Amino acid sequence: MSFIEKMFDQARKDKKTIVLPEPMDKRTYEAAEKIVKLDIANVVIIGTPEEIEKNGAGFDLSGVTFVDPFNDPNKQKYIDKFVELRGKKGVTPESAKEQMEKDYMYYACLMCKCGDADGAVSGACHSTGNTIRPALQLLKTKPGISGVSGFFVMEVPDCTLGENGLFLFADCAVNPDMDEDKMAEIAGLSAESFEAFVGGQAKVALLSFSTKGSASNDRVTMVANAAAKAQERFPQYMIDGELQLDAALVPEVGQLKAPESKVAGNANTLVFPDLESGNIGYKLVQRLAKANAYGPILQGLSLPVNDLSRGCFADDIVGTVAITAVQAQIAAK
Repeated sequence: MSFIEKMFDQARKDKKTIVLPEPMDKRTYEAAEKIVKLDIANVVIIGTPEEIEKNGAGFDLSGVTFVDPFNDPNKQKYIDKFVELRGKKGVTPESAKEQMEKDYMYYACLMCKCGDADGAVSGACHSTGNTIRPALQLLKTKPGISGVSGFFVMEVPDCTLGENGLFLFADCAVNPDMDEDKMAEIAGLSAESFEAFVGGQAKVALLSFSTKGSASNDRVTMVANAAAKAQERFPQYMIDGELQLDAALVPEVGQLKAPESKVAGNANTLVFPDLESGNIGYKLVQRLAKANAYGPILQGLSLPVNDLSRGCFADDIVGTVAITAVQAQIAAK
Protein backbone atom coordinates (compact mmCIF):
# COMPACT_ATOMS: atom_id res chain seq x y z
CA MET A 1 0.00 0.00 0.00
CA SER A 2 1.37 3.40 -0.96
CA PHE A 3 1.93 6.22 1.51
CA ILE A 4 -1.06 8.22 0.26
CA GLU A 5 -3.36 5.17 0.39
CA LYS A 6 -2.37 4.79 4.03
CA MET A 7 -3.28 8.45 4.57
CA PHE A 8 -6.68 7.84 2.95
CA ASP A 9 -7.31 4.85 5.23
CA GLN A 10 -6.27 6.79 8.31
CA ALA A 11 -8.39 9.82 7.37
CA ARG A 12 -11.51 7.64 7.03
CA LYS A 13 -11.17 6.33 10.59
CA ASP A 14 -12.08 9.70 12.10
CA LYS A 15 -13.35 12.09 9.44
CA LYS A 16 -12.37 15.70 9.90
CA THR A 17 -13.74 18.89 8.36
CA ILE A 18 -11.31 20.59 5.99
CA VAL A 19 -11.89 24.00 4.43
CA LEU A 20 -10.99 24.90 0.85
CA PRO A 21 -11.01 28.72 0.47
CA GLU A 22 -10.35 29.01 -3.27
CA PRO A 23 -13.74 28.97 -5.03
CA MET A 24 -12.29 30.80 -8.01
CA ASP A 25 -10.41 27.68 -9.15
CA LYS A 26 -12.05 24.71 -10.86
CA ARG A 27 -9.49 22.34 -9.32
CA THR A 28 -11.14 23.03 -5.96
CA TYR A 29 -14.41 21.52 -7.16
CA GLU A 30 -12.81 18.59 -8.95
CA ALA A 31 -10.92 17.78 -5.76
CA ALA A 32 -14.00 18.21 -3.57
CA GLU A 33 -15.95 15.77 -5.70
CA LYS A 34 -13.17 13.18 -5.34
CA ILE A 35 -12.76 13.75 -1.60
CA VAL A 36 -16.45 13.10 -0.99
CA LYS A 37 -16.39 9.95 -3.12
CA LEU A 38 -13.29 8.69 -1.30
CA ASP A 39 -14.97 9.55 2.03
CA ILE A 40 -11.76 10.92 3.53
CA ALA A 41 -13.03 14.26 4.90
CA ASN A 42 -15.99 16.56 5.25
CA VAL A 43 -15.37 19.35 2.73
CA VAL A 44 -16.27 23.02 3.15
CA ILE A 45 -15.82 25.43 0.23
CA ILE A 46 -15.92 29.13 1.04
CA GLY A 47 -17.44 31.17 -1.76
CA THR A 48 -20.36 33.21 -2.94
CA PRO A 49 -23.23 31.54 -4.81
CA GLU A 50 -22.05 33.32 -7.96
CA GLU A 51 -18.49 31.98 -7.62
CA ILE A 52 -19.72 28.47 -6.97
CA GLU A 53 -22.19 28.51 -9.85
CA LYS A 54 -19.58 29.86 -12.27
CA ASN A 55 -16.65 27.60 -11.38
CA GLY A 56 -18.36 24.52 -9.95
CA ALA A 57 -20.61 23.80 -12.91
CA GLY A 58 -20.43 20.22 -14.11
CA PHE A 59 -19.10 18.72 -10.86
CA ASP A 60 -21.05 16.50 -8.49
CA LEU A 61 -20.93 18.58 -5.32
CA SER A 62 -23.53 16.71 -3.31
CA GLY A 63 -22.11 16.21 0.15
CA VAL A 64 -20.02 19.40 0.01
CA THR A 65 -20.84 22.23 2.43
CA PHE A 66 -20.72 25.79 1.10
CA VAL A 67 -20.16 28.87 3.24
CA ASP A 68 -21.02 32.28 1.79
CA PRO A 69 -18.60 34.74 3.45
CA PHE A 70 -21.04 37.59 2.92
CA ASN A 71 -24.15 35.92 4.33
CA ASP A 72 -22.90 33.31 6.79
CA PRO A 73 -24.90 33.24 10.06
CA ASN A 74 -21.64 32.55 11.92
CA LYS A 75 -19.91 35.57 10.46
CA GLN A 76 -20.27 37.82 13.50
CA LYS A 77 -18.72 35.13 15.70
CA TYR A 78 -15.70 35.08 13.41
CA ILE A 79 -15.45 38.87 13.33
CA ASP A 80 -15.48 38.95 17.13
CA LYS A 81 -12.76 36.29 17.29
CA PHE A 82 -10.65 38.18 14.75
CA VAL A 83 -10.85 41.34 16.85
CA GLU A 84 -10.11 39.38 20.02
CA LEU A 85 -6.97 37.92 18.44
CA ARG A 86 -5.72 40.97 16.53
CA GLY A 87 -7.30 43.97 18.23
CA LYS A 88 -3.96 45.02 19.74
CA LYS A 89 -2.59 45.11 16.20
CA GLY A 90 -5.26 47.61 15.18
CA VAL A 91 -7.90 45.23 13.80
CA THR A 92 -11.41 46.66 14.23
CA PRO A 93 -14.75 44.95 13.49
CA GLU A 94 -14.92 46.87 10.23
CA SER A 95 -11.41 45.97 9.12
CA ALA A 96 -11.91 42.35 10.20
CA LYS A 97 -15.06 42.09 8.09
CA GLU A 98 -13.30 43.66 5.11
CA GLN A 99 -10.31 41.32 5.39
CA MET A 100 -12.48 38.21 5.69
CA GLU A 101 -14.51 39.18 2.61
CA LYS A 102 -11.40 40.03 0.61
CA ASP A 103 -9.26 37.04 1.58
CA TYR A 104 -11.15 33.82 2.26
CA MET A 105 -8.08 32.22 3.88
CA TYR A 106 -8.70 34.46 6.88
CA TYR A 107 -12.27 33.18 6.97
CA ALA A 108 -11.02 29.58 6.81
CA CYS A 109 -8.57 30.08 9.68
CA LEU A 110 -11.27 31.69 11.81
CA MET A 111 -13.55 28.72 11.18
CA CYS A 112 -10.74 26.48 12.47
CA LYS A 113 -10.02 28.73 15.44
CA CYS A 114 -13.69 28.70 16.47
CA GLY A 115 -13.94 24.93 16.19
CA ASP A 116 -16.17 24.86 13.10
CA ALA A 117 -13.47 23.18 11.00
CA ASP A 118 -10.37 21.11 11.72
CA GLY A 119 -7.97 22.34 9.05
CA ALA A 120 -7.55 24.27 5.82
CA VAL A 121 -5.80 23.75 2.48
CA SER A 122 -4.95 26.64 0.16
CA GLY A 123 -2.37 27.70 -2.40
CA ALA A 124 -3.69 26.48 -5.77
CA CYS A 125 -3.94 30.10 -6.83
CA HIS A 126 -2.31 31.89 -3.90
CA SER A 127 1.30 32.20 -2.79
CA THR A 128 2.78 30.32 0.15
CA GLY A 129 2.97 33.62 2.03
CA ASN A 130 -0.74 34.26 1.50
CA THR A 131 -1.48 30.82 2.91
CA ILE A 132 0.83 30.97 5.92
CA ARG A 133 0.30 34.60 6.96
CA PRO A 134 -3.35 34.26 8.08
CA ALA A 135 -2.51 31.00 9.85
CA LEU A 136 0.32 32.59 11.81
CA GLN A 137 -1.78 35.62 12.72
CA LEU A 138 -4.90 33.70 13.78
CA LEU A 139 -3.90 30.14 14.69
CA LYS A 140 -0.36 30.81 15.96
CA THR A 141 2.35 28.23 16.42
CA LYS A 142 2.33 25.35 18.90
CA PRO A 143 3.41 26.24 22.45
CA GLY A 144 7.17 26.50 22.63
CA ILE A 145 7.61 26.55 18.84
CA SER A 146 9.00 29.71 17.25
CA GLY A 147 8.03 29.24 13.61
CA VAL A 148 6.57 27.23 10.77
CA SER A 149 8.51 24.97 8.44
CA GLY A 150 7.59 22.74 5.54
CA PHE A 151 8.45 19.14 4.76
CA PHE A 152 7.91 16.63 1.98
CA VAL A 153 7.33 12.93 2.38
CA MET A 154 9.35 11.34 -0.41
CA GLU A 155 8.36 7.89 -1.64
CA VAL A 156 11.20 6.47 -3.74
CA PRO A 157 10.42 3.34 -5.78
CA ASP A 158 12.69 0.29 -5.56
CA CYS A 159 14.74 1.81 -2.76
CA THR A 160 15.93 0.06 0.39
CA LEU A 161 17.39 3.17 2.03
CA GLY A 162 15.52 5.26 4.57
CA GLU A 163 12.34 3.58 5.74
CA ASN A 164 12.10 1.17 2.80
CA GLY A 165 12.18 4.07 0.39
CA LEU A 166 10.22 6.56 2.51
CA PHE A 167 11.93 9.74 3.64
CA LEU A 168 11.04 13.07 5.17
CA PHE A 169 12.84 16.13 3.72
CA ALA A 170 12.78 19.50 5.54
CA ASP A 171 12.70 22.48 5.19
CA CYS A 172 11.98 22.59 1.48
CA ALA A 173 9.32 25.28 1.32
CA VAL A 174 9.21 28.01 3.96
CA ASN A 175 12.38 29.42 5.56
CA PRO A 176 14.86 31.10 3.18
CA ASP A 177 17.32 31.76 5.99
CA MET A 178 18.55 29.18 8.47
CA ASP A 179 20.38 29.54 11.75
CA GLU A 180 21.32 26.91 14.31
CA ASP A 181 18.31 27.48 16.57
CA LYS A 182 15.85 27.27 13.69
CA MET A 183 17.57 24.21 12.24
CA ALA A 184 17.51 22.48 15.62
CA GLU A 185 13.79 23.18 16.01
CA ILE A 186 13.06 21.91 12.50
CA ALA A 187 14.98 18.73 13.31
CA GLY A 188 12.76 18.03 16.32
CA LEU A 189 9.54 18.88 14.50
CA SER A 190 10.56 16.74 11.55
CA ALA A 191 11.29 13.76 13.80
CA GLU A 192 7.84 14.14 15.32
CA SER A 193 6.25 14.41 11.86
CA PHE A 194 8.10 11.36 10.55
CA GLU A 195 6.95 9.16 13.40
CA ALA A 196 3.37 10.45 13.13
CA PHE A 197 3.01 10.05 9.37
CA VAL A 198 5.44 7.36 8.26
CA GLY A 199 5.75 5.34 11.45
CA GLY A 200 8.84 3.75 12.87
CA GLN A 201 11.64 5.54 14.62
CA ALA A 202 12.87 8.78 13.10
CA LYS A 203 16.60 8.93 12.39
CA VAL A 204 17.34 12.56 11.67
CA ALA A 205 20.44 13.73 9.80
CA LEU A 206 21.36 17.40 9.70
CA LEU A 207 23.03 17.71 6.31
CA SER A 208 26.19 19.53 5.30
CA PHE A 209 29.08 19.27 2.86
CA SER A 210 31.10 18.05 5.83
CA THR A 211 30.91 14.99 8.08
CA LYS A 212 32.00 15.40 11.67
CA GLY A 213 34.54 18.12 11.01
CA SER A 214 35.91 16.89 7.68
CA ALA A 215 35.68 20.51 6.48
CA SER A 216 36.01 23.82 8.30
CA ASN A 217 33.56 26.59 7.50
CA ASP A 218 31.01 28.80 9.27
CA ARG A 219 28.17 26.89 7.60
CA VAL A 220 29.59 23.59 8.87
CA THR A 221 29.83 25.02 12.38
CA MET A 222 26.20 26.18 12.15
CA VAL A 223 24.98 22.68 11.31
CA ALA A 224 27.13 21.03 13.98
CA ASN A 225 25.86 23.48 16.61
CA ALA A 226 22.28 22.92 15.43
CA ALA A 227 22.72 19.17 15.88
CA ALA A 228 24.03 19.64 19.42
CA LYS A 229 21.12 21.92 20.31
CA ALA A 230 18.59 19.52 18.77
CA GLN A 231 20.02 16.61 20.76
CA GLU A 232 19.70 18.63 23.96
CA ARG A 233 16.21 19.97 23.22
CA PHE A 234 14.74 16.77 21.79
CA PRO A 235 16.46 13.89 23.62
CA GLN A 236 13.57 11.55 22.75
CA TYR A 237 14.64 11.48 19.09
CA MET A 238 17.70 10.17 17.24
CA ILE A 239 19.33 13.28 15.74
CA ASP A 240 22.89 13.75 14.50
CA GLY A 241 25.01 16.03 12.35
CA GLU A 242 26.79 17.41 10.59
CA LEU A 243 26.60 14.63 8.00
CA GLN A 244 27.15 14.54 4.25
CA LEU A 245 24.29 13.01 2.33
CA ASP A 246 26.07 9.74 1.54
CA ALA A 247 27.22 9.41 5.14
CA ALA A 248 23.64 9.92 6.26
CA LEU A 249 22.06 7.36 3.92
CA VAL A 250 24.55 4.66 2.93
CA PRO A 251 25.49 2.21 5.71
CA GLU A 252 29.01 1.55 4.43
CA VAL A 253 29.79 5.26 4.06
CA GLY A 254 28.21 6.12 7.40
CA GLN A 255 30.30 3.47 9.14
CA LEU A 256 33.45 4.77 7.46
CA LYS A 257 32.90 8.50 8.02
CA ALA A 258 30.97 8.55 11.33
CA PRO A 259 31.40 5.17 13.04
CA GLU A 260 30.14 6.43 16.42
CA SER A 261 26.87 7.78 15.00
CA LYS A 262 23.60 5.88 15.40
CA VAL A 263 22.07 7.93 12.57
CA ALA A 264 24.83 7.80 9.96
CA GLY A 265 24.03 5.28 7.27
CA ASN A 266 20.48 4.81 8.53
CA ALA A 267 18.85 8.24 8.20
CA ASN A 268 15.23 8.50 7.09
CA THR A 269 14.69 12.18 7.93
CA LEU A 270 16.89 14.75 6.21
CA VAL A 271 17.15 18.35 7.41
CA PHE A 272 18.79 20.62 4.85
CA PRO A 273 20.98 23.57 5.86
CA ASP A 274 19.04 26.09 3.76
CA LEU A 275 15.95 26.41 1.63
CA GLU A 276 17.90 26.36 -1.62
CA SER A 277 19.42 22.94 -1.02
CA GLY A 278 16.16 21.58 0.40
CA ASN A 279 14.06 22.69 -2.54
CA ILE A 280 16.64 21.52 -5.08
CA GLY A 281 17.11 18.24 -3.23
CA TYR A 282 13.50 17.17 -3.17
CA LYS A 283 13.00 18.09 -6.83
CA LEU A 284 16.11 16.15 -7.86
CA VAL A 285 14.84 13.04 -6.13
CA GLN A 286 11.33 13.56 -7.47
CA ARG A 287 12.46 13.92 -11.08
CA LEU A 288 15.50 11.65 -11.33
CA ALA A 289 14.31 8.83 -9.07
CA LYS A 290 10.68 9.21 -10.20
CA ALA A 291 9.70 9.58 -6.57
CA ASN A 292 6.32 10.67 -5.27
CA ALA A 293 6.68 13.94 -3.37
CA TYR A 294 3.88 14.70 -0.91
CA GLY A 295 3.92 18.27 0.32
CA PRO A 296 4.84 20.84 1.25
CA ILE A 297 3.26 19.86 4.54
CA LEU A 298 3.45 22.56 7.19
CA GLN A 299 4.58 21.79 10.73
CA GLY A 300 4.67 23.94 13.83
CA LEU A 301 1.16 25.47 13.68
CA SER A 302 -1.34 24.91 16.48
CA LEU A 303 -3.92 23.66 13.95
CA PRO A 304 -3.25 22.13 10.53
CA VAL A 305 -3.04 24.39 7.52
CA ASN A 306 -1.33 23.25 4.34
CA ASP A 307 -0.05 24.86 1.20
CA LEU A 308 -0.36 23.78 -2.44
CA SER A 309 1.77 24.41 -5.48
CA ARG A 310 0.09 26.77 -7.92
CA GLY A 311 0.82 24.15 -10.57
CA CYS A 312 -0.94 21.42 -8.61
CA PHE A 313 -3.52 19.01 -9.97
CA ALA A 314 -6.85 18.20 -8.33
CA ASP A 315 -5.36 14.90 -7.10
CA ASP A 316 -2.67 16.86 -5.29
CA ILE A 317 -5.38 18.75 -3.43
CA VAL A 318 -7.06 15.45 -2.55
CA GLY A 319 -3.84 14.05 -1.13
CA THR A 320 -3.09 17.22 0.82
CA VAL A 321 -6.59 17.20 2.30
CA ALA A 322 -6.08 13.60 3.46
CA ILE A 323 -2.75 14.52 5.10
CA THR A 324 -4.33 17.60 6.70
CA ALA A 325 -7.13 15.44 8.09
CA VAL A 326 -4.59 13.06 9.62
CA GLN A 327 -2.76 16.04 11.12
CA ALA A 328 -6.07 17.15 12.63
CA GLN A 329 -6.54 13.69 14.15
CA ILE A 330 -3.07 13.95 15.71
CA ALA A 331 -3.72 17.49 16.99
CA ALA A 332 -6.95 16.33 18.66
CA LYS A 333 -5.19 13.65 20.72
